[in-house]
Amino acid sequence: MTSATPLVRVERGHASDDELAALTVVLLSRTAAPAPTARPTAPAVPLWDRPERNAPYRPPVSWRH
Repeated sequence: MTSATPLVRVERGHASDDELAALTVVLLSRTAAPAPTARPTAPAVPLWDRPERNAPYRPPVSWRH
């Protein structure tokens, strides 16, 4: 690839050829890695949980109110 603008630019310091080669290997290995698979979204509430268990506590005499 020959282009007018470089793909990697050193902002500070002076990178040696070996350091640039190592950086290039890391960047290319990241792009060649397979994309992470999307995990199936889990329901917010476990399927084994019953909604009536999550109801607020009501005292035994609450039927009078």
